[in-house]
Amino acid sequence: MVTVQSTCLISMLSFWVCYLLLLTLYLPVLPCATALSFKFDFSQPGGYNPANFSFDGDTYYHSQMIELTRNDRNQGLDNSVGRASYAQPVPIWDEVTDELTSFTTTFSIQILPDDINNNTAGDGMAFFLGNYLSRIPSTSGGGNLGLFSEGANSMNAMGDNRLVAVEFDTFLNTNYNDTSDNHMGIDVNSLVSKAHTNTSVPGKNLTSGIVMTCQVSYVNSTKLLAADLQIDDATYHVNTSADLRLLLPSMVAIGFSGATGRAVELHRVLAWSFNSTLDRPPTATSFSPSSAPSHPPSSSTSSDNSNRGRGGRFVSMVPWKIVVLIVGVVLVLGLGGALLCLWRPCVGKKSASDDKRDESQEPTLEEAPANVPRPFSYRELAKATNNFAVQSKLGEGGYAVVYKGHLKNPNRLVAIKNFKLVRESATERRKAFEDEIKVISQVRQRHLVELVGWCIDEEEDIMSLVYELVSQGSLHEHLHKGRSWLSWSRRYQIILDIGCALRYLHGECSDCVLHGDISASNILLDANYVAKLADFGLARLMDHAMELKTTCNLVGTPGYIDPDFLDTGKRSRESDVYGFGIVLLETVTGRSPAAAVDHVSPLLKWVWSIQRSSTILEAADPRLRYESTIDQQGQMQHVLQVALWCAHTEQAQRPSIKEAMRALESRHVLIPPLPLPGFMAGPSNLASDDMSCETSDSIISSAASRA
Repeated sequence: MVTVQSTCLISMLSFWVCYLLLLTLYLPVLPCATALSFKFDFSQPGGYNPANFSFDGDTYYHSQMIELTRNDRNQGLDNSVGRASYAQPVPIWDEVTDELTSFTTTFSIQILPDDINNNTAGDGMAFFLGNYLSRIPSTSGGGNLGLFSEGANSMNAMGDNRLVAVEFDTFLNTNYNDTSDNHMGIDVNSLVSKAHTNTSVPGKNLTSGIVMTCQVSYVNSTKLLAADLQIDDATYHVNTSADLRLLLPSMVAIGFSGATGRAVELHRVLAWSFNSTLDRPPTATSFSPSSAPSHPPSSSTSSDNSNRGRGGRFVSMVPWKIVVLIVGVVLVLGLGGALLCLWRPCVGKKSASDDKRDESQEPTLEEAPANVPRPFSYRELAKATNNFAVQSKLGEGGYAVVYKGHLKNPNRLVAIKNFKLVRESATERRKAFEDEIKVISQVRQRHLVELVGWCIDEEEDIMSLVYELVSQGSLHEHLHKGRSWLSWSRRYQIILDIGCALRYLHGECSDCVLHGDISASNILLDANYVAKLADFGLARLMDHAMELKTTCNLVGTPGYIDPDFLDTGKRSRESDVYGFGIVLLETVTGRSPAAAVDHVSPLLKWVWSIQRSSTILEAADPRLRYESTIDQQGQMQHVLQVALWCAHTEQAQRPSIKEAMRALESRHVLIPPLPLPGFMAGPSNLASDDMSCETSDSIISSAASRA
């Protein structure tokens, strides 16, 4: 046995030694291509290195921050303009391969109004990508934000003046179609923003003086440029499509600009990180000579210097690091193989006591396939929530308490929903509950909150469902609690997301799953504001667990419950479609559906009354109408019409979710004339013109003129 083991060990080590020799011969000549990345935190010692930045105009570094505009009352705060940019050119696309980058940049900024003299705040600051080297254009102060020169160039920049920017604008300039004196927008070679959103939450806007965090991201596959701004607990989002290959040179300057005019404020950058999928080429010859600086250090020199600087960029790994990494991996594999040879003869010698210990242990996550819901023990969930501490509680409803938990294996954040388990007929209910779990465990779709697992513990009288934690909270919080302002484009996408989820539940998964509680509180938004439907299939689970027999205890959210369900207690696809219709009304109007009166939602009554007395567009949130284009107003009108169709009080008049989604996805789909619901007095039918889903340009224009 020793001879066999020794032979195995020697042969394996010989192989790996030879392989390592080959690696050391050939690896140094391999090219190194990794992503560009840097990070600066000016609050940390060494966080600022002047070699990493280029300043222009009034910009300077002072006291752990970059001041973009003057902060000196002796010189005056007005009519100041400045730029701070990264010292080296940044690749956006490759001229040889035509590869387009993806990038994410995150920065902390502060706009501080002049409260001492009570001056009007203005004008704003911006993050930009533009021609390298970065230079402030002439006459670009005030409302031009240091981005473009006054005049035609600010509306349609050409050549070296081209810029793509995310602006944080604090002054109303009607000549640039500003919607307010406090907004965020995306500018593409023009100060007329391609997309914008007002930052209007009181005390949590651009001029609140709060340090703000913004993440700007670009995805090369979709060409979507997006910005997410966090001010305290208020979030704002804006995005637009932009092909950077067509808009910018291959190598650009990136940085910040700020400007004041007669209105004044301070513009500060406190931290900045950047990550891109493209690195700078090894020489400066791969970008256009016209945009090359006359005096920059070579790429290799700058990389070396940045490696030595404490506040510099985190650069590509050099070949010797790759050699060390691969050598380490190979050594581990080699030693592992050798040990395997020595260990194999010992297999089967495990003691009976070890077997007994293994059998007594609770099943671990490794025993379950990845991404498949599994049963959890009560102890696991208690540990994940610090024994269900009050600090871990996310919310509480009529029949459940939700906790935030941190599972260790896998390492992920989850939401744990605890229900009280009724003891009577517990065995039967447990089996029914587990049967339902088997159904919804197989339901997987992008717009459904992922079920991670479940727990039934009769000793604790508790039944738990474990879901993925969705970071941006519920649609209800955004619409009614001021968590963030949702633009129309974002609301419309949320509507489509939830429609897709419901369409999947009703007809595209293996078994039809009725939701039973469609409401804004059960629609969750992730970090990118993608909507996900929560608690699908939960209503039937609750029926099994709680033995509900009276309509006063029926599971559902007041205001969203189908009147027929209140009468019969029977769930159906039509009941889900009704709840979906109420959510559509709520999303467009911004009004919360109150509890039903005589089985009818007051919100539904209100929209029907507006439909009869004027144009249905009058029901849309006034701010949405004010900020929207004519085409978007037509879209709002169309969604409201689909909502009335879905939420008709007569089940037979409602569409299937497939029909509703076809109408939502195309304004050319006609909605049939709808009879007036029973709670409405008047003619027996609405005119087909009033309820037609065909929104021609003339109809849209007419609706817009009354908005």
